[in-house]
Amino acid sequence: MAGARRSSLILSAVAAVLATTFLGAAGVSHADDPGLPGVHLTGTSGAPLQNGATYGIGMVVVAKFDAPVGDRGSAEQQLDVTTTPPVTGAWHWVNDTTAHWRPQQYYAPGTVVTVTPPGQPPLTFTIGASHVSIADDATHQVSVYDGGTLVRTMPTSMGRGGTEKVGNTTLSFWTQNGIYTVMDKSNPVVMDSSTYGLPINSHLGYKESIPYAVRISTDGVYLHELDATVSAQGHTDTSHGCLNLNRANASWFYDFSVPGDIVEVKNSGGKPLQLWQNGDWSVPWEQWV
Repeated sequence: MAGARRSSLILSAVAAVLATTFLGAAGVSHADDPGLPGVHLTGTSGAPLQNGATYGIGMVVVAKFDAPVGDRGSAEQQLDVTTTPPVTGAWHWVNDTTAHWRPQQYYAPGTVVTVTPPGQPPLTFTIGASHVSIADDATHQVSVYDGGTLVRTMPTSMGRGGTEKVGNTTLSFWTQNGIYTVMDKSNPVVMDSSTYGLPINSHLGYKESIPYAVRISTDGVYLHELDATVSAQGHTDTSHGCLNLNRANASWFYDFSVPGDIVEVKNSGGKPLQLWQNGDWSVPWEQWV
């Protein structure tokens, strides 16, 4: 990733860390220090954090500054985040304008997180139920846990694997191993292969409206309905990288999911999930800090 990384281990109930909040639609805060740029506080999807919202146990806070931050330590000290009960967390600087914050371990359900930028009202959100889904490419099943109890098992067809070179770009068709979080969801979403370099008119290209789509990566990996692959689900990998589900399972998972829920993919191939792809929880803690 571009830029140096710096973070500080904190006990968030007593230590100052980098954060800010959104006022209405503007979503911009300016700290007391005139040298600190305005900052936007979002999730990994880029959507503003919402006051009073409920998020999943893996919710990541993203601070995006309007200009490069010269003194990261000063920025962290001026902006405050607290949790009840207290948790240990750290900021990880992706580059000079972006930092991500997460706890060392998943939040406990019911945790209240309050972000208070200087001179602005606090923003508070609550952590909801523990939703953890394990997609195992060895069994071609997605096991969904609610509060540690298995509540649904969904046959899936994941990335077919391999790569293809299109022009100067090498495209991968793996569903990468790693710990993702739910970013957002759409019903339907228009999926267009040209957005990641695969022309629509190529033999693997596509542009179609897909129902019950839950996004888990910045480069377009979803759990979604695709009845065309029902015969392969639970047996064979056929997708470009998404996790295909039948209609009943896709609609159920769509209703079940909230931003910040955990989705872990294991026993697949290709490169491990990277931070920029929404892989914050795939970064080992000793590297995060």
